[in-house]
Amino acid sequence: MSLLQRLFTPKPDPRESLRPLWHAIVAEARRPAWYADDGVADTVAGRFDMVSAVLAVVLVRMEDAGTMTDETVLLTELFVHDMDGQLREFGVGDVVVGKHVGKLVGAMGGRLGAYRAGLAGDQAALETAVGRNVSFREGGDPARVARRLRALSDRLAALPDDQLLAGDLAA
Repeated sequence: MSLLQRLFTPKPDPRESLRPLWHAIVAEARRPAWYADDGVADTVAGRFDMVSAVLAVVLVRMEDAGTMTDETVLLTELFVHDMDGQLREFGVGDVVVGKHVGKLVGAMGGRLGAYRAGLAGDQAALETAVGRNVSFREGGDPARVARRLRALSDRLAALPDDQLLAGDLAA
């Protein structure tokens, strides 16, 4: 390979190895049970809340492993990239899209902290975190969502790291 080819050939995006995990997170967050059974609002805000919640559970699992720092960063970058694309699809212009993405990333960071504390604590702490961070329709039940998130966390804790990174979040 010539020097010019090496210089101008794009390197593979390291995030691509985590795309199956990102897709699995989004699929989990879109499961109808969150909305139909647990009462999460089936709105843009409610769906963002669930993607954030499921992503937080996965990130906490990755942090607990202690060996996936790079993968955690790359997964977070996929979240940011996807949110940027979603905002653009909603018609948010180039001039302000960065500001909106910054707000979403800030919201995700706060939620990650709340869910991290909730998952490390008792069920009441997780229910409080869910109640503060998820949009519900009338009759929605933060306790049910918290139980489902705890079950997801327990399921992910039992997965080998390679299975998690491959996006195999099977029940």
